[in-house]
Parts: sequence; C-alpha cells; structure tokens
Amino acid sequence: MAQAKVFHLSAKFVLSRHLFSESKCLQFRNKSTKIKTASSVYRTMNIFDRKAKILQRERSAQRDDYHLVEYIKEEVGWRTADRVFDIKRTFKNAVELGACRGYVSRHFLPDSVEKVTLCDSSQTHLDKAIVGDGVKVDRIIMDEENIDFPDDSVDLLVSSLALHWVNNLPGCFDKIMRCLQPDGVFMATVFGGDTLMELRQALQLAELERMGGVFSHVSPFTRIRDIGGLLTASGFTLQTVDIDTLTIWYPTAWEVMRDVRALGEGNAAFNRPLRLNKQVQFATAAIYDEMYGKEVPDRKSRGVPATFQIINFLGWKPDPTQPKPMERGTGEMSLKDLHRIDEIIKDTKKVELRDEDMK
Repeated sequence: MAQAKVFHLSAKFVLSRHLFSESKCLQFRNKSTKIKTASSVYRTMNIFDRKAKILQRERSAQRDDYHLVEYIKEEVGWRTADRVFDIKRTFKNAVELGACRGYVSRHFLPDSVEKVTLCDSSQTHLDKAIVGDGVKVDRIIMDEENIDFPDDSVDLLVSSLALHWVNNLPGCFDKIMRCLQPDGVFMATVFGGDTLMELRQALQLAELERMGGVFSHVSPFTRIRDIGGLLTASGFTLQTVDIDTLTIWYPTAWEVMRDVRALGEGNAAFNRPLRLNKQVQFATAAIYDEMYGKEVPDRKSRGVPATFQIINFLGWKPDPTQPKPMERGTGEMSLKDLHRIDEIIKDTKKVELRDEDMK
C-alpha cells in the first residue's frame, strides 16, 4: 500500500512539473513572438510645439520672397532625388512626407516614379509644389506626426528636412515601416546637431555678457547615432547613414537669422523665449563677426559662414529576396592575413564585361 501511495504521489509530481514547464514554454513563446518596435525601445519626448511650427510654416509659405530663401531645401532635395535615381527600380506609389514645395518630387521622372503623393501641413506649400513632368501626383494635408497610410501600400517614402520637428520620432518610424511594402524604401534627410553651431555659440556668449544667463534660441537637433538606433529598432534592413555639411556665406549674422526665420525654421520648442532682446541681437552680430567673419576674396567683401549639417539615411523593409550576410565561418580569408593582401591578390583573373555592365 505504501509503495502504491508513493507511486501515486510521484506521478502527480511529474504531471505537475510537466504542466509547469509547458506553461513556462508558452509564456516564453509569447514573449519571443512580440514584435520589437522603435516605440518600445525609445521614449517619446514632447519638445516641440507642433501648432506653432505649423503656423510658422504657413506664414513662411505665404511670403512673397520665400523663393529667395529656399536654396538649402532645393539643394538637399536635389541630392535626395539623386539617391533615388541610384536605385534601379520603377516605384509605383511614392510618398514625399513634409514635402513643402516638392523639393524631391520635382526631380522625379516617370521611369523612376510613376505616382507620388505630396504630404505637408501647409496648404499653401502644397498648392505651389512642383512635380516632374509625366509623374502622377496627389496632394494631402498631413502632419508628419500623424501619418495615415494603409499597411503595405507604399513602395518609396522620402522626406527632406522635415522630420527633425517631430516629437514622436520612434512612432513615426514605426508607422513608416508598416505602410511600406516588403522591400520598400525609406529615404530621408534631417538637420544634424552641428547645424547653425556658429549662431548658437554667438548667442550664448552674447546672452552671458548682456543677460547673465543662457536661453534656448535654436531648437535641438537629432544626433546621427539616434537615427541609426531608430532604424534598427523599427526593423529596417540594409541601412545607410551618412553626413553632408553645407557651409553658406552671408554678409552678416542678421542675414542668417532673417533667412532661417523666413524659411519657417525658427525655434518651435516649448521652452523658447517669446522674444530676443535687442541688445543681445546686436551683441550676437558683433560676436559672430569677430569669431567667424573674414574677407571673401571672390566677392571682395567681408562675410560670415553658417554651417548646416545634413544627416542622410536609408532603410529597407525586410523581404526574403534581399541579400543576406554569409553565415559565420564561411569566409575564405582571415582578417589576420590582411597584411598579406598584396600576395593574395596577385592571382588576378580577367573578367569579360558585357554591354549591360558598361551602362
């Protein structure tokens, strides 16, 4: 009887252990199947006043002299479009987010993009936007923070100098990932952390001298390491992140501040001061010229530089057809043999080029 009772208890113990291990496996399986997103990795920061920024853009769009200050957006838009042309594919349905006046789409050709949807928060900008000849176009009022496209409906999404004003950047990246088709492309540019560094330094020194403290007059910009982390957390593959630096010369600091404001790129942070003291403005212009001004031989006049750092990045939505890295251990050459690279490449072979390779 005792042996039967012990056997009965051991059977219950084994059964309970089996049920416990099975429940743990189910919990582990549920955790492992949870999709990783940028919103689950990065915290949303409420820095910018979106209503103020939309109002700034609309006021800027209605200026009669706006065409005189859009040179930066025109240059960066052309460079972004040129990167699109490097992708040998015809995109059926493209989107330009924060399009403004279509600085990227105006360079599209029908053999590269068949249809493009321009999205911006300013109706005036959209009405004046230019699109390449032969490219179908739709225009939609849309805030960059509230992207609304059906899942798997877009095969190319581009954005030029617009996403640096988005508060919920992780959520924006997640929405872009969802709306892209498999093997879809996300290509964008934003202002980097070194943008207008000369103006910021001059403002800080001027305020320390005249006011005894420092205030935030230039909005914070995205750092390059954050862009790479957001692309990875959102699930993008085949990522590319690089930096361009544009240096533009102005007669004085007054023209720098005037053009930035006229372009609709004024400070939109919640903690921004309502106005800039006149004494601080004059001190800023003097310090700016003293620190960075010099004679420009080509123009035979004195000028000051303004630096614009542009972060370019590219990501692809995963697809089984995309190239994958080779498995670990399949390499034919060790990194330890790099010092013998000249000996290794002596055994060269001639490869006959085809007509397609010469294009």
